[in-house]
Formats: sequence, structure tokens, C-alpha cells
Amino acid sequence: MRTQDFRSLPAAAQVDIRRKAVQAVLDGKTRSEVAIIFGVTRKAVEKWVAAYQAEGAKALLANPRGRPRGGSLEPWQASQIVRSITDRCPDQVKLPFMLWTREAVAMLIQKRFRISLSVWTTGRYLAKWGFTPQKPVRRAYERNPQEVARWMKERYPRIKYRAKAEGGTIFWGDETGLRSDHAFGRTYAKKGQTPVVPGTGQRFGCNMISAITNKGHLAFMVYKTKFNGGVLINFMRRLIKQQNDRKVFLIIDSHPTHRSGRVRRWVAKNRRSLSVFYLPGYSPELNPDELLNQDVKANALGRKRARDQKELIKNVRGFLRRKQKRPEKVRNYFLEKHVRYAA
Repeated sequence: MRTQDFRSLPAAAQVDIRRKAVQAVLDGKTRSEVAIIFGVTRKAVEKWVAAYQAEGAKALLANPRGRPRGGSLEPWQASQIVRSITDRCPDQVKLPFMLWTREAVAMLIQKRFRISLSVWTTGRYLAKWGFTPQKPVRRAYERNPQEVARWMKERYPRIKYRAKAEGGTIFWGDETGLRSDHAFGRTYAKKGQTPVVPGTGQRFGCNMISAITNKGHLAFMVYKTKFNGGVLINFMRRLIKQQNDRKVFLIIDSHPTHRSGRVRRWVAKNRRSLSVFYLPGYSPELNPDELLNQDVKANALGRKRARDQKELIKNVRGFLRRKQKRPEKVRNYFLEKHVRYAA
């Protein structure tokens, strides 16, 4: 039996064929047999069966014909969409997206109100509602919001009060790895002609540990070895020496090395000169020194490609020394909204 143009049939006839075809499959016939019986393609039968299994009999009903209804949402409909975008991620409302793109929002509107909008119309709605495309901040599932709130309201204010009372200086510290194959940004080129940037095929790197204050002070150490307790202790010893008689209040994350027995014993032995505090777990956005790490990778690595490890270390040290001479640049890290509380 030849297949027919299913779209030429009346809506009621289409619904009837869908129902009978699905029922035939449920009764035991193969999809190929059903396709031959009703004069449709096997792919169409598979689509109907999948829709029925996912959403039930309502999935077999005919969609409205003619131009898709769209172009305007009622105020109450717009309010629901805005609330969903603000409060949830796409996968939480059963959409196959990780981020709220125009396509994702258009699909949400279609799913919820059966209103079809183009991505351009959806984009105009998003602009009207005050949404702009932004790079999201990565958040770990393990992050504890209650711990973060306690840090902001209780723990950090106490550290700040204690540092002031004891005449100390609060440092925010972190370490990072730097590699020669770090991905850099974009460059202009003729359309369709992928630009080529020459560089060494060798892979090499170094490590960096640093600490900054909201007054613009920057201390750093670039090294070739792996990060361990000895490196951290050496860096803390340098901090104490630089501060003369002022006590160092060092805030770092909960890296296992930071909490190792060797480091704890050394900190306890030098408690008159230094105290160490730990940020809530999985919350790097609370540490201003993370912004220095990003700056180094974007500008010390991304703008000038090193030929060997020696040149890489030289570039990084030169960049950081220039930062040390411009304390206002360091203070600017504390203007980012997630770390403004530490300014």
C-alpha cells in the first residue's frame, strides 16, 4: 500500500489514524505492519507511539492549524515565565537545556501555554523583562547555602572585628596552576578562514600561590614544584616577615593541604604572628584572590605565549610585580559583587 500525504487529511481523520495505529502496536503488531496498513511511514508510527508513551492519549490530538499563535503573552503568562527563569534552571522544568537560552525560553512558553514564538521574538521579550546574556558562575552541588550565609553574617564579621582589635591585616590567599597550553581568547580573521596562532608544541607549566588585601597589598610566590605543606608554610613565613609586627589573618579554602597536620602544627606554633581561617566548602566565588588567578591566566598567559618554562615564569612574575606597584588595581578585585563584602 502506497503511503499518502498525511498532512492533506482533515484534523479529525489524522487523530483517528494516530489512535488506531498506536492501538494496533499495543495489540502486538509491528510498527512496519502498522505503517503498511494505514499507508504512513514507519517513522511516523514510531513517533506516535513514543508520544503516547510519554504523554498519553492527549499527545495524539491535532495541533492548531494555520500560522502559530504568538507575538504576545498575557501579563500573567509573562509573570510565570519570568519567575521560572529566575528561580529555576531549564532541567528543573524538564527542558533539554543547561542554560536559559532564547531557544530554551521559547520551548518553555510553547510547553506551558502552547504559544509558538520565534527566537527573535523571545529575545525581545527577554530584553523587555530586563534579562541580558551573561556568563554564569559555576556552583558545586556540594555547596552549603547555610554555611555560606553563616560565613557572611557571623564568621567573617568576627574575623574582621578581631583583626581590627589586634591590629592585624586580613589576607585572602589561594594557589593555582599555570600551563603553557592554557586556552586563550579570540582574534579577528576573514570569515571562513580559521586563524592560526604559532606556538610551541611542548607542554610545561608552573604554580603560583598569592594573597591580597583590600588595601591593595599583593604577596606572591611562583614555583616549579608541586603544591604541598612545605610550600604553604614557606609562603606564610614570608607573609609574617613582610608584615613586621602586624599579625597576619589568612583566609584560605579547605584544600586538604591547608588542613594537613604539618600545616596545623606550624600555625599553632606561630599563632602569635598568624591565624588561619577557612572559607565555606565549594565556594570559590567568596575569595577575592580567585579574581587575581583569573587575571593572571587571561593576561599573563593569554596575551603572550611563552616558549619554555623559564619564559613562562618570567612573564607571570613580571605581571604580578606590575600589579604590586598598582595597588588600586588589586583593590578593584574587591569590587566584584560576590566579594564586595570583603572590601
